[in-house]
Amino acid sequence: MENYEAIAGLLLEYMKSIGGNEKPLNQIPVGISNRHVHLSRHDLEALFGRGYELTAMKELSQPGQYACKEILTLCGPKGVIEKVRILGPVRPQTQVEILAGDCFKLGVTAEARLSGDLSGTSGITLVGPGGSVQISEGVIIAKRHIHMLPSNAARFGVYDGQNVKIEVPGPRGGTFNEVSIRVTDTSSLEFHLDTEEANALGVTSRTIIRIVQ
Repeated sequence: MENYEAIAGLLLEYMKSIGGNEKPLNQIPVGISNRHVHLSRHDLEALFGRGYELTAMKELSQPGQYACKEILTLCGPKGVIEKVRILGPVRPQTQVEILAGDCFKLGVTAEARLSGDLSGTSGITLVGPGGSVQISEGVIIAKRHIHMLPSNAARFGVYDGQNVKIEVPGPRGGTFNEVSIRVTDTSSLEFHLDTEEANALGVTSRTIIRIVQ
């Protein structure tokens, strides 16, 4: 029995050392997003019809969020971008997240903002299969950020709303400044950036970053 318990203890220590599916304590996984739209209930029905419900196609890393089958066309003063994915569920206010390069094609201005910080932002026209909607504000470039639980924040020694610096490994790696910490009780630990930023430093979904503050 003593030998059995000793062997079991060694196996347990080994499993802890390889970490299972857990990331090392100082490392954070990455999520990369392209342009997309979050719709309000009012605008969803204006674009797709009364009583319409979004069709979930793929779950996203953040609990309760998903990519939808539905797509829209963005129309600006200078041009259009077609087949822009909608993310669910519906929100209190419509939000359009574009890339910096999209501003030139659409003819709109957009600031780097955190999700939900829409006051004073530009508007745009959305076109769906059932109609169109012109929003007076809601167009942003997503500010890079890290989602985490309160327990993660305690482990990293950071707090909600703090801006930190992160280090990106690899042959094109470097650092990102002004990365916002977003702490909620329903978050999944992940660093979010858009495709333009990811391409600049060679970041992929397999990249693991760390906070260097």
